[in-house]
Amino acid sequence: MFTRPAFTRSLGLPWSPTGVTTSSGPGQLPQREAAEASAEPTVAVDDAPSPEPPGAPELDATDPRTALRERLLTVLLGLPAYFEFNNHVAGVEATDLHALNTLLGASIEGQVVKALNQQRKLWDPDDEWLGYTFERQSQRFPDVLLTRKNGVGGTEIALGIELKGWFLLAKEGVPRFRFATTPAACADHDLLVVVPWYLDNVLSGSPVAGEPWVRSARWAAEYRNYYWQHLRKVKDGVDVSIDHPEGARPYPSKDAPSLDAPGYDKGGNFGRVARTPGLMDEFIRSSNDLEVLGIRIGDWNAFLRIHSDQANLDDVSEYLAAELRRVIGDHAAGKAEQLASAIKQLLAAWEG
Repeated sequence: MFTRPAFTRSLGLPWSPTGVTTSSGPGQLPQREAAEASAEPTVAVDDAPSPEPPGAPELDATDPRTALRERLLTVLLGLPAYFEFNNHVAGVEATDLHALNTLLGASIEGQVVKALNQQRKLWDPDDEWLGYTFERQSQRFPDVLLTRKNGVGGTEIALGIELKGWFLLAKEGVPRFRFATTPAACADHDLLVVVPWYLDNVLSGSPVAGEPWVRSARWAAEYRNYYWQHLRKVKDGVDVSIDHPEGARPYPSKDAPSLDAPGYDKGGNFGRVARTPGLMDEFIRSSNDLEVLGIRIGDWNAFLRIHSDQANLDDVSEYLAAELRRVIGDHAAGKAEQLASAIKQLLAAWEG
């Protein structure tokens, strides 16, 4: 599961993997309401054993798309080395920094598509996919297609990528996107890719990509449903069914139904894959451990959250000073205990 950032551990600051924090201390710092907080019950349905979790699709080794997909995985994991973004961001208030997720999210995703096309020699070294290019498509699944025009006015699709950007200093501290696509709409070779990014000077500078999270889109959709129906803890009698759109198939048209719908979702959390244990836990943890200017992203995030929500700056300063004094005092007490223990051991050895 999620790891508490070192900044909050060392200073005793409140922290939550969903980005929801509660603050108390001098002046009672404001408390931010949990965005889209889950209203789901928390009592187990029954003690019946869960079925086996879904596995990744078995790919045909003789299918040329399988080798293509493997090469793309290597390119995507090395994306930070190919990422180029010449625009410089400056003049953003620290408390408004989280808004960059909305302002630059589409541009970041566009840069990923550009980088993939520029690295053609890495994913198509033998020119087996001449004429194919990565193209974005709006308001339909998947976001990106590797496609080419054929001679009769149509298009041929090799595979698709559902592409999401995650600004690491957004308030929530985890990706917020929803992925509700039904498994039947995901081709076996399709990928779900989440690209974490940040500014190279934290509050300003050029966007920098971190190592992305890359998984089979079909597996992610199936595991999301598996968690929703079999792993969540809900009250007995709660409807855990999921309605699947009829006739769903890969690369649906813009108006074709392609989303799964839960029978009951009062909290509005279906499709929040960042809240699905077993999917992105390690990725979220490692992304928050990235160091920028010598400080981990999770620590930057904790510090910025303390200053958000119209917090009184004097209260913030007093709170941080009080926490620092407390931690220093705790450390000093701990050192004193260690020293006393060491002296006792020395005396015992000398007397012996």
